[in-house]
Amino acid sequence: ALAKNDEEAAQLYRQAADQGYAAGQHALGDSYMRGNGVPLDETRAARLFRQAADQGFTEAQKYIGGRYMLGLNGVAQNFADAAHYLRLVAEKGDADALCCLGFLCEHGQGTERDLGEAVRLYRAAAAQRNVWALARLGVC
Repeated sequence: ALAKNDEEAAQLYRQAADQGYAAGQHALGDSYMRGNGVPLDETRAARLFRQAADQGFTEAQKYIGGRYMLGLNGVAQNFADAAHYLRLVAEKGDADALCCLGFLCEHGQGTERDLGEAVRLYRAAAAQRNVWALARLGVC
């Protein structure tokens, strides 16, 4: 078995990221977010997650969409950007993204206020047993 070496892993992720590989950008971003093998740097992590998200990397789209929605981890709150990235993931059927996008639609944040669309999104997430979606359906 190989010993875990965060510094070596971060070097390999950086090589992949520098070559434009979305998975490498995402992995290096995660390293910066956690301070694994590199200094903790939320701003650099967010930039790498955005790069991966813009290449269609689903995990990065979900991550950066959530950070834009909440304004966390080196990302300024921006509901329009949140809606953009979360919609990309919701279209792939991800229950968490469906819920978050439903919330944005319900409240008209980053998108037009549309209760019908919010309910549709919540129902799609609830069909996957997402508890938050079930709770939101109770108030819509």
